[in-house]
Amino acid sequence: MRRWLAAILVAFAASTSGFAQGNVVTITLDPGKNDYANAPLTIPLSVPKAWAAFTEVEVAMNVGRDVDMSTVGQLTAPSLVTESIKPAKEGLVRRDLHVVLPQNRAGLVVHFKEIKPQVTRFAWTEKKGEYQELILTRSGTFTPYLRYMNRPYDPETKDARDKTYKVFHHLYDTAGKRFVTNGGHTDNFADPKKLLFPHHRGIMYGFNKCSYGPDLKKKADTWHCTGDAHVGHEKTLATETGPVLGRHRVLLGWYGEKNERFAEEERELSVYHIKGGALVEFASRLKTTDGKIKVDGDPQHAGFQFRAHNDVAAITKKQTYYLHPIGTKGELGKERNWPGDKAMVDLPWYGMSFVLGEQRYSVCYLNHPSNPKETRFSERDYGRFGGYFEREITEDRPLVVNYRLWLQNGEITTEQAQALRTAFAAPLKWITK
Repeated sequence: MRRWLAAILVAFAASTSGFAQGNVVTITLDPGKNDYANAPLTIPLSVPKAWAAFTEVEVAMNVGRDVDMSTVGQLTAPSLVTESIKPAKEGLVRRDLHVVLPQNRAGLVVHFKEIKPQVTRFAWTEKKGEYQELILTRSGTFTPYLRYMNRPYDPETKDARDKTYKVFHHLYDTAGKRFVTNGGHTDNFADPKKLLFPHHRGIMYGFNKCSYGPDLKKKADTWHCTGDAHVGHEKTLATETGPVLGRHRVLLGWYGEKNERFAEEERELSVYHIKGGALVEFASRLKTTDGKIKVDGDPQHAGFQFRAHNDVAAITKKQTYYLHPIGTKGELGKERNWPGDKAMVDLPWYGMSFVLGEQRYSVCYLNHPSNPKETRFSERDYGRFGGYFEREITEDRPLVVNYRLWLQNGEITTEQAQALRTAFAAPLKWITK
């Protein structure tokens, strides 16, 4: 799956007050030598205000040899990653078009007109005060994909605090039957002593060495969340649902000594409806609330990381292996870590294969080239892997990161992993007329 190189020719053939046959956007695609079949394509558009009211649009495709097909595209507000792109001119509104194309080479014509809503589509549900859940609905059935654990911070007892000191996202297996991620103390285990590193939770982001305040003398650990440190949900900023993707953006507070709020984070997760697995995109903007901040740590205790369910640690860890772009398929139960392995730096992608129950899964970690460098990586046989970096944050220089995770049943190949990364890393080129 790959992000497309696209040149976009926008034909505003009708006035913004009415909808006629000419209300179309014509998109010319240039895939080059790459295969982009089953690829999620995101195209930033500037459209008349009336067009911006649509959330689902018809996309006609000519795939060559006079073969025509059609699919449905989804319009959303700009994401955290694309919102810096301004409207092309006054009077237009920014929208992002999302479409998954069934074949590699196609010419697209997007019709801005009312169409029947798709039956298969993402939706958000909520158990207030505990979690929000993204599901894919069908006629009479649904499949959960993602659960956002957002219980309010509760320091009254150790048990309550252990369950609420940081928010995180659980990822379901491809059938929506179970979590493949770890929930730590939020999971229902009869004996909490059997939980290995319960502060490792799902799709996680934090740093064990945060410095803030005058001369950066105040300290906080938003990885282990020791002392007063915690990361709490404050509000949901935006949600998007439709046939192509489900997304939400939430506002989080980062707290340090004496419950002092020293930073705020906008965290955005998107899930794409893709054949063969689950594609999750993570984007974050971390801002200071007062003065300079420094985030730092080490490869085991900071950055953006994934932790598999505790059953991997308890039962199947010797069946875990890693796939690297810097070498061949790893041996079962073997690990590579920076700084012992100096090559474990700025990896473009990174695969882990693990077993839960009778099923082997593979998750591929995709590192966008715009992310901070140097990123140092770590892996463990119990299913925790990812990378960290160090960075200073000021009022005019927030920390923005962007990652993807791909989950599938079975093993993943080097070629598949590289294709996933190419899709993510290839810049989207577009021109409007």
